[in-house]
Amino acid sequence: MSAPEHWLRGPIAGIEPLLQPVAHALRQALDDVEGAIAGLTPDEIGLGPGGAASLAFHLRHLAGSTDRLFTYARGESLSGAQREALRAEEAREATPDAGALLAGVRATIDRALAQLRATPASALLSPREVGRARLPSTVLGLLFHAAEHAQRHTGQIVATAKIVRGMRGATR
Repeated sequence: MSAPEHWLRGPIAGIEPLLQPVAHALRQALDDVEGAIAGLTPDEIGLGPGGAASLAFHLRHLAGSTDRLFTYARGESLSGAQREALRAEEAREATPDAGALLAGVRATIDRALAQLRATPASALLSPREVGRARLPSTVLGLLFHAAEHAQRHTGQIVATAKIVRGMRGATR
């Protein structure tokens, strides 16, 4: 029998109870992504079936958007490297490195969990600004959005991986 989803496994040590849903969602996203892309070739990771975004894009975007949203939650602006990574998310590689893409997702989620451990409940309603337009949010709003955005792209990764697997042997 497989383990229950992360939200049913109990609290994650060191994380504020109000932030447990964010942590659980991020851990679940990682598990689901790892399972979805297991056994896919680099060509399949780079494939955009029917004009849809490739798995490579979703993996880069999941990591990049999570990193950016957690940066805003800390009250920081994006670095030059983060802005460059944002521009590179759309890149189409002939044979993307699935291992490196997955390592990027893992590292981003590890950093996010460390940040959650360092985020006290007293900071959750602190105002934050998002992007160059400095749109208003809060620490909690950004962390919640990061979790739901990661889940959205995880769902697209799972669905696209199933489509790609279904195309094996078919004319692409």
